Amino acid sequence: MFKMMTTDGLVDGSWELTIIVTDLQVERTLRVKGDLHIGAVMLKLVESLDFPTDWSDHGLYWPEKSLWLLRTKSTLDQYGVQADCRLWFTPMHKTLQVMLPDLQVVDMQINFSINIFRVVVKICKELGIRHPEELSLSRKMDKEELKRNRGVSAIRRTQVPGLSSPNGHMTSPSYDSATLGSLFRRSGTSDASQGTLSRDSGTPRSPFGTLRLSPSYPFNANGTMSPGSVHSILFDGAIERTLTNSPLVSVQEAFARLYRPRNLAEKARINAGWLDSSRSLLEQGVCENDIILLRFKFFTFYELTPKYDAVRINQIYEQAKWSLISEEIDCTEEEMMIFAALQLQIQQQSLLPQPDLERSLQTEDEVDAALNDLQVTLEGSTLSDTTDITQTPELRNYMRFFKPKKVTFKSFKRYFFVFKETVLSIYRSAESVDQNPVLKFSIRGCEVTSDVNLSSQKFNIKLFVPSEDGGGMTEMWIRQDTEEQYAHWMAAFRLASKGRTMADSSYESEVRSLQSFLSMQHPVSSPTAANVDLQFDPANYVAPRFLNKVKSVKQLARRILEAQSNVQGLNLMEAKMTFIKAWQSLPEYGLTYFIIKMRGSKKEELLAVTFNRLVRMDLAKGDSLKTWRFQNMKEWNVNWDIKEVVVEFEEDRVAFHCLTADCKVVHEFIGGYIFLSMRSGDRNQTLNEEQFQKLTGGWL
Repeated sequence: MFKMMTTDGLVDGSWELTIIVTDLQVERTLRVKGDLHIGAVMLKLVESLDFPTDWSDHGLYWPEKSLWLLRTKSTLDQYGVQADCRLWFTPMHKTLQVMLPDLQVVDMQINFSINIFRVVVKICKELGIRHPEELSLSRKMDKEELKRNRGVSAIRRTQVPGLSSPNGHMTSPSYDSATLGSLFRRSGTSDASQGTLSRDSGTPRSPFGTLRLSPSYPFNANGTMSPGSVHSILFDGAIERTLTNSPLVSVQEAFARLYRPRNLAEKARINAGWLDSSRSLLEQGVCENDIILLRFKFFTFYELTPKYDAVRINQIYEQAKWSLISEEIDCTEEEMMIFAALQLQIQQQSLLPQPDLERSLQTEDEVDAALNDLQVTLEGSTLSDTTDITQTPELRNYMRFFKPKKVTFKSFKRYFFVFKETVLSIYRSAESVDQNPVLKFSIRGCEVTSDVNLSSQKFNIKLFVPSEDGGGMTEMWIRQDTEEQYAHWMAAFRLASKGRTMADSSYESEVRSLQSFLSMQHPVSSPTAANVDLQFDPANYVAPRFLNKVKSVKQLARRILEAQSNVQGLNLMEAKMTFIKAWQSLPEYGLTYFIIKMRGSKKEELLAVTFNRLVRMDLAKGDSLKTWRFQNMKEWNVNWDIKEVVVEFEEDRVAFHCLTADCKVVHEFIGGYIFLSMRSGDRNQTLNEEQFQKLTGGWL
């Protein structure tokens, strides 16, 4: 058979493909055809290397397209690989430094070729954290990136292989061998096994200079480390103990790793760092030995059980603690004192032997417990003997009302309030309830926040009521006379805003939760004798702005000790759970911010995504302008051509561009909360990744 020849060889449709072997830091050129499948390309490459080793963990990666070529039966033509392409032959498992919510750093062997959702599942399995669907991974943002509406900066994108350049075109990286070696393997680091936690006893190699501990490092009575430091967990014996009771970290050390947003805009820009759950680490520019943040992303925690969730509860507590100290979430001075007191109580309890949860729970009759759970599931809750199920519960009280205007002083007027189902009626007096009310509206869909100051006996509930014309939210203030009155009305309003009435089984527990949190804030005349000589640095327990409000550090320490007297009876797990519940009661809890522009508008606004609604807010003041409930949502998607998120509600259509993060991040929050709301009460339910990806994918 006759074949044409050229100076390059045979003209048979073959061409040269350049592949860089990152382990060996060498480059190979193979002659291939477009119909050659990926598996054969790798086999041909390995044979040309003539280097006997286990290549089973390696795969082909296309940096220009940010794409793993994992379908070994697909051909080069099907992937679109041509002669001008440069591929990498690189290990799929690489070392990643994962910073946990408590600021500890874990060196882990992670599969860089699987999507983020699966990576998080594997990380949580190794760390003993249940319900990994509540967490995700985020890049560490630079301080400069918090000053501009651009998310991950354009400068940073050009430094990451395979990501877009500032002009929007793909960059084709051309690395020499030395550069590739630094990208994928630290100098002096051997190939790690395909386990997850790294347990070698070498010297620390963290860019933060973190400490690698040996098994002989001193522990206190409860398994925590002392003295505390942000460190790497790199040994067997203390892994679980340091995850359930985190080492104490000073504020100065923590602030080097934490975001400290100064305003709502910076709080929004933080969320640019969230990674896409449908793509892999390497496809999003994460390189070997990078530091990635593991954080609770969705603030709906399913079934927190001390028996099974010691690690999970501690990490939620730590994330809550640092969000308050770094001022990512705001709270009042009185609330900060009780949070500081709970931190101090937790620190003290961590030094003491704790009740054995395993034994104490095993003493219960499991059959009776299961039957009780079934009864609660079927009936909602056990009604008290005095409850009349034929009547709809209602509240009736005299309270004071104020409706702010642009230019006015706060002037509260006394009215008689009647609240039934989800409707609030306001009358001039109790005698006029048979007449038309002065004001009547539904609390459903309202924003409900509190303004409480126990020292001055101020109990206010702020309502943001949707305007009838749909143009915004009307602010209204209701002032209660007593603590008990506030707890009952606030609990009723919170349920009503979600479309539930006081007949709901959770009403009484909501009232008790509010009363418990208020009781902890009651001022104490003096600290108990057990605490009076306690030495601690109060700066490590409160947000910096509260340090500027006191005359001296000693005065602040005394206030914290006084507050601790109200929680001194709590053990370690009870104190952590109390802290989490108090954190969840804050107005800013669970709000994830983004700066947006609505379709057809040039004004920058704030969008808050929560577990059950979207809130349009004023960027400068943080006032709620409009609320859309997920229960009224029909569909949501992304127009990828113009990067626009579109959400269809029963009464409205919302379309906006996100200025501080990729539109996929916003869409993933919406879809993620919908996914979490679909979890059943079955404790044996399996995690449905396919459903998660469908809800968060954003495709029409």
